[in-house]
Amino acid sequence: MLSRDPTYLGSVASVSGSAVSVHLAQSVASGLSMIEGRAYRIGQVGSFVRIPQGYQELYGVVSGVGAKAAPQTGVVPEADTGRWIEVQLVGEAISGVFERGISQYPNVGDGVHITTESSLAKIYGASERGQVVIGSLSSAESIPAKLALNELVTRHSAILGSTGSGKSTTIASLLRSISSSEEGVEAYPSARILMLDIHGEYSAALSDIATIFSVDPQAGEQELLMPYWALDASDLLDFLTGGVDGARETAFTDKIFQLKVASHTAQSFPGVLESSITVDTPLPFSLKQLWYDLINFEVATFEGPNRDQPTLQNPGDADQLVAPTYKPHAMRAQGPFLNQQAIGIRRQLNQLRSLLLDRRYNFLLHPGNWEPELDGTINKDLDELLAGWIGGPKPITILDLSGVPSLVLERLVGSILKVVYESMFWSREKSEGGAERPLLVVMEEAHRYLSSSANGLASQTVQKIAKEGRKYGVGAMVISQRPSEVDETILSQCGTYFALRLSNPQDRARVQGTLPDGLVSLLDVLPVLRTGEAIIMGEAAKLPMRCRITLPAKEHQPRSSDPKVSERWSIPRREEGYDRVVASWRAQRARAVINTIEIQRQPVDDESEGD
Repeated sequence: MLSRDPTYLGSVASVSGSAVSVHLAQSVASGLSMIEGRAYRIGQVGSFVRIPQGYQELYGVVSGVGAKAAPQTGVVPEADTGRWIEVQLVGEAISGVFERGISQYPNVGDGVHITTESSLAKIYGASERGQVVIGSLSSAESIPAKLALNELVTRHSAILGSTGSGKSTTIASLLRSISSSEEGVEAYPSARILMLDIHGEYSAALSDIATIFSVDPQAGEQELLMPYWALDASDLLDFLTGGVDGARETAFTDKIFQLKVASHTAQSFPGVLESSITVDTPLPFSLKQLWYDLINFEVATFEGPNRDQPTLQNPGDADQLVAPTYKPHAMRAQGPFLNQQAIGIRRQLNQLRSLLLDRRYNFLLHPGNWEPELDGTINKDLDELLAGWIGGPKPITILDLSGVPSLVLERLVGSILKVVYESMFWSREKSEGGAERPLLVVMEEAHRYLSSSANGLASQTVQKIAKEGRKYGVGAMVISQRPSEVDETILSQCGTYFALRLSNPQDRARVQGTLPDGLVSLLDVLPVLRTGEAIIMGEAAKLPMRCRITLPAKEHQPRSSDPKVSERWSIPRREEGYDRVVASWRAQRARAVINTIEIQRQPVDDESEGD
């Protein structure tokens, strides 16, 4: 069949569900068509085709190309070229307005056409409120790639790609697009984004639009502190003691409960009834006092005829973590005698004391103004913590966790997520809640704390956000270079996927499992995607699209580029001091120094001494 329409591809040969087989016409035998001065390659997997149906048009994605293998039908084309394409129907345009899904199917013999840039503009170029531009279509660079912000946040999303595929650049570009200003006016002045930055890549890239909290803060950054008393007792005890059960666990939880009740009695926290306090209620208490009271009970000795007179020699000091001393027990009948009611938790208490003295955990166990005094009184409450994390003056808050020891990273991430989610859940009827001002939580390196085998606080909390967060205005963005290691429950709840270059077959299989069977072939190109190029599909994208992410300005790019080996190895060697390396290792801080440099500054008299 010949046609004078330069967009004509061929005719429908068969229809099976959403899959359509198309016989290519003789006019496209060269595999190249010139339309409006632009060359279009015929039958490119992932390209779009158009099937007119009167007042509406069906759109589909090319999922396969072949020759001499088209299904046989009762309709024999006038000149069978032996070439065919497989198309998956994805949507329709009625009166020029595109919608996902189809209301009717094409008939055998209907004409199929190339989707030109002008047609693509109908799909992707519509100017609608609530869309953010992140780049341009790979097949038509003049058409911007847009995402629906509502679906991106509330239906969750995942950004997946191997190392070096451009994940960090994509994230920086996406967050900057959401927070960008147009002609001096912020498009979304009430945007609220919380980012967990595991490697410290984004602090410099987003410093102009983000408030940054860091365990080891630099100039312009705030110190990241996490009050231990906001954690559930079971999670806190797992970290502090390595795990206890039975009577040992009861000894700890009973004492924590007593200290929390005493703290509330002294300060009368609003909204709290003493009868409703539990061991998990986020009320301040002193870990030093907890340690002192329990160690005092464990090491006490007694004398006297009834063995009830303490033999205290030195009361010690709870604030300085100095244990009390008693007369040593003796085997003779006169005593002193051991405390027969001691639980046997001296080893766990020694571990607790060691952690309290370890400076690496100061951000958690000595949280500045949030650290309670021995009687439980505090200078700052959780409202000021939340105001800094999710109520700051800038749309993005970055929690830089690069200085956090790996031993506590998963637990810290889980604690942060739990505090944030609980605050959003219980404020759902208030203007600060997620319903009135939604929150997007961005989680970098998710496979480290959301793995399939992990069952910790982080994984449990993110599963809850993925399943229920939409109702309370909490959205999740999961970022990983190993999607096969991320919990399947969490990934399955993500409505939008950004698939960058993926080489590992297991990782590709996990991503392909999110698409309908007919569109799986679109992801066969994942191993050959260019850096910064992604296939985006799901709720936030009108159609699955291959797009090139806009590269941020050089000063706004994340610190994730590879070292320039040839350049760095070609410069002359400089004098090195590995004592500085050891100092940083021991201090667990990358910027630790051996000697503090003190500079005495003198005022400068700018007036000249003589004319």
